[in-house]
Amino acid sequence: MKELLRYIIERVVSHPEEVHIEEEGQEGGFVQLRLRVHPEDMGIVIGRGGNIIRALRNVLRIKAIKENKRINLELIETEPVTAKPNPEDEA
Repeated sequence: MKELLRYIIERVVSHPEEVHIEEEGQEGGFVQLRLRVHPEDMGIVIGRGGNIIRALRNVLRIKAIKENKRINLELIETEPVTAKPNPEDEA
């Protein structure tokens, strides 16, 4: 399922090199996926009114049902990368 999610997400976002997916299998056929994307891509992945993330969860749920599993997709918010202030600039 991780590969399916990666395939879809990398084709939608502007920074595919910053797509990170953690997959954690647990007992009872439960799979936890944690998705991290570049901060600029968060809006794209969520979509207007949450439509895109909801559709992704539905696609993954269909695959999970076919494999007799349960799945949860969590979108992890990352902090935007900002330049550290240079102490020499303050003088």
